[in-house]
Amino acid sequence: MLGIMKRALKIPKLVAALSLITAATSAAQDTELSALAWLAGCWASERGDAGSGEQWTPLAGGTMLGGGRTVRNSETIDHEFLQIRRNAEGKIVYIALPSGQAETSFVLTSAGENSFTFENPDHDFPQRIIYRALADGGLLVRIEGSRDGVLRGVDFPMQRVACDAR
Repeated sequence: MLGIMKRALKIPKLVAALSLITAATSAAQDTELSALAWLAGCWASERGDAGSGEQWTPLAGGTMLGGGRTVRNSETIDHEFLQIRRNAEGKIVYIALPSGQAETSFVLTSAGENSFTFENPDHDFPQRIIYRALADGGLLVRIEGSRDGVLRGVDFPMQRVACDAR
């Protein structure tokens, strides 16, 4: 009976230790995701018509949600729903659901103070998505990859705007 009681007393200690490990892991994961938090807000395209650009929610619940649209001649001609979060394997991913296309995930391959890169070498185009904060407060989104054996890159320069100004 004494052996059972001793083992029973160890269970709360084990649960407490596991809780601390889980909390530490969760905090580390949140820290990694929070390094991308500067993206939150509204970004107007420098090349598109008024209303073109992206909007990102602040990090909450381990996820940043985004949306983008392209406006031409006062009509939305393209849109995209976006997420940045951890996948089932614990990797930070950028999930894109462009209008008329299947959802695609890109894995974070590098993150610095002012930029981050996501990649999916199996995707048709792009295989790489880069977000870079610029010194003037702007944002450069670049997509890169190979299509039909030709390396390509497309830049999307944006400026931060008040979200109600879009």
